[in-house]
Amino acid sequence: MISTRHMVFMHVAELLSFSKASQVLFISQPAISKHIQLLEAQYQTKLFERKGLQIELTAAGQLLLSRLQTVKTIEQQTEFDISVLQDALQARGNLKLGASTTVALYILPKVMSAFNQQFQQIEISLLNRNSELVREALINKQINLGIIEENSKVPQIQYTPFITDKVIAVCSSNSKVLKKKIYTLQELIELPIALREVGSGTLAVLKRGLSKHKIKLSQLNVKVRLGGTEALKNFLLASDAVGFLPNISVQKELKSGELREIQIEGLKLKRQFFFIERKGEKAELNKVFIKMANSIYNY
Repeated sequence: MISTRHMVFMHVAELLSFSKASQVLFISQPAISKHIQLLEAQYQTKLFERKGLQIELTAAGQLLLSRLQTVKTIEQQTEFDISVLQDALQARGNLKLGASTTVALYILPKVMSAFNQQFQQIEISLLNRNSELVREALINKQINLGIIEENSKVPQIQYTPFITDKVIAVCSSNSKVLKKKIYTLQELIELPIALREVGSGTLAVLKRGLSKHKIKLSQLNVKVRLGGTEALKNFLLASDAVGFLPNISVQKELKSGELREIQIEGLKLKRQFFFIERKGEKAELNKVFIKMANSIYNY
């Protein structure tokens, strides 16, 4: 069990703020400072150093945070494993998920709902970021299981294939682009384009697909870049631009006729979703969640 003093340190270290940690923990700032002072006395070294108005972890502080995050993960896994031995339906634990936008909005809700119904004592949290930031959160031990849209082969991460989906070109049903049903790749370069932000799995898929035809993203007539699938979708609904979105994210709009798919001759975009975990860690809770997700999507 992690001591209160160490738990206070973890909050300050992760937030890099004594005042924010005080607000989160409902402890006065002087009390927070006292806990840190006692830890520094215990380890006989500074854990934080001030940089103007900011604080940063020292090398010792970084080491302590890393070790405590590992201990916390083991503690949570142990709580789940022991509770399962007693009664699987009353299993306890904390499942910290991270997912890219498409997964968080259109795939995970069904899985999380089913998981919550079966394991009602397990607390689930979800970090919604693009693929790049989810990988960082996993490596930094802010989450225990991630689901992202590309396999970038980061050495510290273990990848498990999940499901596949298409990325398609769409535009508003009122767009002037609809004067043609099929465009060539050379004609695509002239169309007004709206894209996702750098770090997006959807953007990475488009970049790889175009590169096979020796076309760079910089060659496209990009009018706007937007952070998030819903932001891009809403922009397309109100503009003449063409955007590339996951097929699963636009089913409702395609069915209602608000959006229309544009065919780009020779351009086929598919991407694989992966579960990601830190290498060397065997978490039974992750395994249970992955198994349920695969059963729901018939993988």
